[in-house]
Amino acid sequence: MASRKRDEQFDERFLRKLDYLYIMSKKIAAGAAKAKRKTHIVGSGLEFADHRNYSPGDDMRNIDWKVFGRTNKLFLKLFEEEEDLYIYFLLDTSLSMTLGKAPTKWDYAKSCAAALGYIGLSNLDRVSIIPFSSKLDGRMPPTRGKAQIFKIFDFLSAVEPGQQTSLKDAFKTFVAQNKRRGIACVISDFYDPTGFEEGMNYLRYYKFEPIVIHLFDERELNPKLNGELQLVDCETGELREITITEGMLKRYREVWTEYCEELEEYCSKRNMLYFRAPVQLPFDDLVLRIFRAGGFLA
Repeated sequence: MASRKRDEQFDERFLRKLDYLYIMSKKIAAGAAKAKRKTHIVGSGLEFADHRNYSPGDDMRNIDWKVFGRTNKLFLKLFEEEEDLYIYFLLDTSLSMTLGKAPTKWDYAKSCAAALGYIGLSNLDRVSIIPFSSKLDGRMPPTRGKAQIFKIFDFLSAVEPGQQTSLKDAFKTFVAQNKRRGIACVISDFYDPTGFEEGMNYLRYYKFEPIVIHLFDERELNPKLNGELQLVDCETGELREITITEGMLKRYREVWTEYCEELEEYCSKRNMLYFRAPVQLPFDDLVLRIFRAGGFLA
């Protein structure tokens, strides 16, 4: 991943917008009376979790003497210990994300990741950015604290486009490399020729909490095409001779809608947050929508 000048989209105006979104996130969280998000391990914290049988060598200070008085058996008290919340942003860098005029889906994905990452950093969560196509295309290690937003800006500015989308291959590598569980926010157009399900199942099976942000461009749904054409798949290079008619364009939109509904239904059945948005929608409107659904709020 080559280093280069920070993208112009991450300017002072953008940073002020992030501060506004952070203030709004706090208001939304307070209004909804959200409990603080945290992950837990069993350890030596202050919140009681469970009992287990005493074994020689255990710390006798953790013996529950009240239970001993009732049962004449030694049990150890176990406690929950609060950990940092890890948030992984899995950003699709495949070529389909970079096509078209600004803002491309890739431009939009970077804005969303930066905004949501800023909220996580401000809440002192651990934030990591992981671009992917058919493989992982780099990694920004987990970091925390508001000031680290500039590290996110610089990292996103240096990401190069990938090639073909493969959620299955990329996420299989992700779960193997990241043992610390947390939120896995997938930002993608989900144009994967093999489908989305296997890749998303990897995240679920390995106990990550997926959040899906499904991006599209309204111009893709209304292409100005007609007649006999040779279409080229931007990711695979596959050529196809085709005759474009109004009926074919109608069927194309129907198939696209069916695919989106399939992805949304998959997420809904598994209690995963799902958001679909065109790049024509201001990114901060999408971010506020995510906040109101309870995503990323402390």
